[in-house]
Amino acid sequence: MSFITDRSHKRYNILTEDWVLVSPHRTKRPWQGKTEDLPIVDRPAYDPGCFLCPGNERSAGQRNPDYEQTYVFQNDFAALVPNQISEEYNAGLLKTKEENGLCHVICFSPDHSLTMPEMSAEGLINLIKIWKKEFAMLGSRLGIANVQIFENKGEIMGCSNPHPHGQVWAQTSVPNEIAKKTKIQSDYFRKNERSLLADYLGQELEVKERIIYENDSFVCLVPFWAVWPYETMILPKRHFQAVTDMTEAEENDFAEILSNITIRYDNLFNTSFPYSAGMQQRPTDGGDYEGWHFHYSFYPPLLRSATVKKFMVGYEMFAGPQRDITAEQAAETLRSLSTIHYKPVTEAHFSNSLI
Repeated sequence: MSFITDRSHKRYNILTEDWVLVSPHRTKRPWQGKTEDLPIVDRPAYDPGCFLCPGNERSAGQRNPDYEQTYVFQNDFAALVPNQISEEYNAGLLKTKEENGLCHVICFSPDHSLTMPEMSAEGLINLIKIWKKEFAMLGSRLGIANVQIFENKGEIMGCSNPHPHGQVWAQTSVPNEIAKKTKIQSDYFRKNERSLLADYLGQELEVKERIIYENDSFVCLVPFWAVWPYETMILPKRHFQAVTDMTEAEENDFAEILSNITIRYDNLFNTSFPYSAGMQQRPTDGGDYEGWHFHYSFYPPLLRSATVKKFMVGYEMFAGPQRDITAEQAAETLRSLSTIHYKPVTEAHFSNSLI
């Protein structure tokens, strides 16, 4: 498949059945587009004006406790609210349906300056335990069909507050991406009695072209069908369906691999690397989801530097996704980066090593 390194081609996404256009020759074109100064990120451990710091008053008037570890609260401006009267509207081709739910905010740490790559092993493991607790608690509520855990990091990703945090949205229906992945994985499992992503991971472990790092329990790789420039996916070697299925050893390994890839991201352009990251796991409506294979994805927008974002515009908006660098080029770049953070750190980190 030598043609994929320098000629335009399409790649198939096995999880969504979509195609992505890859145009590696476009990286040679001269860049006369947007450039900016490197953003200065030097946040204090505590910011008196931050709505999420311990002891501070939030914008809606509630006051945070003086929390000392990961802190969770109900979003003051939630996209989903509970206990609405169920109503529908149908008028020809115009349809609506009531959607209920809950939205929680998770402050990763009381320290205003600590993003995921700068957190300690203990801090990351505690965060994973909170994710497990949230998924179990919200997923067990009557009527909740899906629990989505995610993080938007950085102003460039529309993050409304710089204090490192993520969100959990629990809702009464299964959203589009999860529904699509559910059907495809379930169909494959019924046909083959094996997990689709386990079989895919087996192929990736054989060729090793797109693998960035692995430990005893997880593999971090650039998916063959990646859309975003330095998109990555973390896959468990053991087939399980949700974060709540992790053993204690897997929690430790998951924390270690999260630290590994996010440090590499920061080291790529010596900046606090922006991304949207999300946990993909089975719905919570009580159905049979044996085919689901847990995975965690990072969608970062940076391509050329710390300030030049890859926008989904033009062709991507009106036709379909397209990328310039290949998944193999992205993996090679990320694999070559140090796992020692470019900034001096004070917390105890994992002892990371290259594969």
